[in-house]
Amino acid sequence: MSADTKNKPPPAEGMRLDKWLWAARFYKTRALAVDDIAKGRISVNGQVAKPSRELRLSDTVLIRQGPVQRTVVVQALSAMRGPAPVAQGLYTETPESIADRSRAAEARRLAAEPALAIEQGRPTKRDRRELERTQQGWQRWSASIDDS
Repeated sequence: MSADTKNKPPPAEGMRLDKWLWAARFYKTRALAVDDIAKGRISVNGQVAKPSRELRLSDTVLIRQGPVQRTVVVQALSAMRGPAPVAQGLYTETPESIADRSRAAEARRLAAEPALAIEQGRPTKRDRRELERTQQGWQRWSASIDDS
């Protein structure tokens, strides 16, 4: 593959969805983008997409990454992955999406710590030693044949 074909500009009509997601820095590699597209986490204009889908200007892309859901409108196409400020110029996030993400982030921030909900978890080393000393419900067992 020559340098000319590797860095050629995208065609004027459109480009692959997985390549655009990678160039816009939503995913670190194209393989990760393809995986999420295959899992149905990406939709274009309200339709579940395939990695090879032709993305065009002004398409609306819905991206779900974990608890985060973004709705972006394609503003530019680029086959090359550039710095973050350039990548952010490839799309604009809808105001509804920004508001939803900020509400979700605030809800996560105010939610209770999951570890605090555990009343009795795994005993600490000190607890285990105390249980061994007192023999309260802490019986060691072995699966060996000579134990009866």
